[in-house]
Amino acid sequence: MNHPVPTQTEPGYLRGLNNPQRDAVLTTEGPVLVLAGAGTGKTAALTARLAHLIATRRAWPSEILSVTFTNKAAREMKERVGRIVGDAVEGMPWLGTFHAVGAKMLRRHAELVGLKSNFTILDTDDQLRLLRQLITAADLDEKRWPARQLGGLIDRWKNRGWEPRQVDAAESEVYANGKGAELYTRYQERLKALNACDFGDLLLHMLTILRTHRDVLELYQQRFKYILVDEYQDTNQAQYLWLRLLAQERKNICCVGDDDQSIYSWRGAEVANILRFEKDFPGAKIIRLEQNYRSTPHILGAASGVIAHNGGRLGKTLWTEHDKGEKVSVIGVWDGPEEARRIGEEIESLQRRGTRLDAVAILVRAQFQTRELEDRFIAIGLPYRIVGGFRFYERAEIRDALAYLRVIAQPADDLAFERIVNTPKRGLGDKAVAKIHGFARAAGMSLFSAAAQILDTDELAGAARKSLGNLVGDFARWRSRLDELPHSELARLVLDESGYTAMLQAERSAESAGRLENLTELTRAMEEYETLGAFLEHVSLVMENDAERDVEKVTIMTIHAAKGLEFDTVFLAGWEEGVFPSQRSLDEGGNARLEEERRLAYVAITRARRKCFIVHAANRRIYGQWTSSIPSRFVAELPADHVDQETTMSGGESLWRANWSERADPFADIARGSGRGPGWQRAATGGGFERTPTRIVEARASAVSLGNPGRTDISLGQRVFHSKFGYGNVAGIEGNKLEIDFEHAGRKRVLDSFVSIA
Repeated sequence: MNHPVPTQTEPGYLRGLNNPQRDAVLTTEGPVLVLAGAGTGKTAALTARLAHLIATRRAWPSEILSVTFTNKAAREMKERVGRIVGDAVEGMPWLGTFHAVGAKMLRRHAELVGLKSNFTILDTDDQLRLLRQLITAADLDEKRWPARQLGGLIDRWKNRGWEPRQVDAAESEVYANGKGAELYTRYQERLKALNACDFGDLLLHMLTILRTHRDVLELYQQRFKYILVDEYQDTNQAQYLWLRLLAQERKNICCVGDDDQSIYSWRGAEVANILRFEKDFPGAKIIRLEQNYRSTPHILGAASGVIAHNGGRLGKTLWTEHDKGEKVSVIGVWDGPEEARRIGEEIESLQRRGTRLDAVAILVRAQFQTRELEDRFIAIGLPYRIVGGFRFYERAEIRDALAYLRVIAQPADDLAFERIVNTPKRGLGDKAVAKIHGFARAAGMSLFSAAAQILDTDELAGAARKSLGNLVGDFARWRSRLDELPHSELARLVLDESGYTAMLQAERSAESAGRLENLTELTRAMEEYETLGAFLEHVSLVMENDAERDVEKVTIMTIHAAKGLEFDTVFLAGWEEGVFPSQRSLDEGGNARLEEERRLAYVAITRARRKCFIVHAANRRIYGQWTSSIPSRFVAELPADHVDQETTMSGGESLWRANWSERADPFADIARGSGRGPGWQRAATGGGFERTPTRIVEARASAVSLGNPGRTDISLGQRVFHSKFGYGNVAGIEGNKLEIDFEHAGRKRVLDSFVSIA
């Protein structure tokens, strides 16, 4: 098909490469853009190209600039090239990450930007400490204008290649009513006084030097005979400008990337960089790697069908010689807990058929989605691991919230009290905490009791004593309300009154928004337990899950974290509007953000080698309320020839697909946030729904009624069991939908397939 016949004289590094890969290796002169689709062997081509340049003596290893995005990628590249060219790879000082190469250059020319060659590179903690000093010196309230927010802004400006003088008034206005640029200036001055820089400076300073010192620019333009760039679609503006300056003289630049996998705009990546490559380098050769070595035709067909709906792309058609395999399974379930139950059952079935758990992954759009999956897997004893983040109950904000609840439930819990005594900041620093510790040890009592009693002494200064008194009083008040309020409501009250929620809101970052979502999910999870003590006991049991570290485990991770990885079987959970694509993208990002979400869907599907499951729920708890969930528009974009729909949902999905196709923007007439608009109605609260799109619910109802007339073994008054709501009696039957009076959950409407005879 696309395999060249090797000759006996050709070098080993060309053997096994297909024609486009060989083209990417052998086209050495002039600008080259290698569009490498998912799983098309781009690393093999890039490695062979490097080896070819060295083996054919086109350049000494020290005359090649090769940049990657991670240290791991740089190490792997060096090891692969080393296996081909031997010791020559040790002479490649310019193979590394953007930051590593930038640092090496900057140490040689540091004096040109007011630094010494032995400058220090600040980590995030040091950077935030310095920013707090500047915020205090500017007489600003750090609670109102957090250092983390300013740090995020400065990082964004540096990613764009902006020095302080280039920050305009509109950008500066974002922080402290227009003081952003001024604080950026002071920050840079302070860094130079400390002979230090942050990670953003490693490229920004070199960009300044290359722009203002022609001799330095010409030095590197002459030195680097060839430039290779991996993952070019992930470059930010500063990286793009840096590369373009270095490549302008010789123009021997080869960029490898995939515009369909550009998913990091939130950290500065600009897909426009790869889209305008031909404009930046007229006459550039475009080589498309389209033969996929990872996935089956059905998986590739599904992914290609979705990404084809994006307008801003260069385009390519993935194909494979693999057998067709199984179609992508699209499964519609009733709610979030049922989603977790169903995924667990499918994984157990795969395991019984010989699939290794470490060949299975569950990919989610947001970290808060993992909580129900984790709880379900704990219940059925299915080993799992969280990659690219902490398990739900190990995340800092969750542990902080739990610490507050533990002190309410058990005042003698010293570890919990110590964790939150000054979180959020309330003026109780290390010295104040040390005095409380000393008082507790001397009196043989808990830290909380010591805190209450030390208030009657002069051990603490006035401000610290007042702050501690407020905290002790808060805990007394919260504890008194434990029997008055549902414990989930009490948790929300504690998070608000302690200032913890306000602390995260003040950060105004994507990270803090995710942490707030996690806290919302925590309080929602508490509703499933009768008492605070029962919930805290459950958490303790969950935390023991990681005891067996050497057993096979299912991988749970976000789609972003999964980029570059592959698994035999992949479950894609939560494919609903507002979850994926995310509501923030729909509300704030316009078409550009929607297209990035679609690229994320493409990345998610192409992580699967053999089997891909896509799951969406008809109902989901969002911010504590049951809401009818509409399937993601990406579900409708899946080509029917490559998809198997589950029977009970397929009729509804067919109508859903028609509903999307008959309008350019099905959501254009929906008044966001109000629940009003054509086709929407307020549903009856008895069913537990908040906003319900009429046509979709009716479509599902008719499809379910036609496809499944209902079980014959269930009758009125029958006692049944539901995995979420517990025991109850059937009060009404309509097709395969049941109304059940549950002993603890009240009347609920559920599908008969979700209950068993008690």
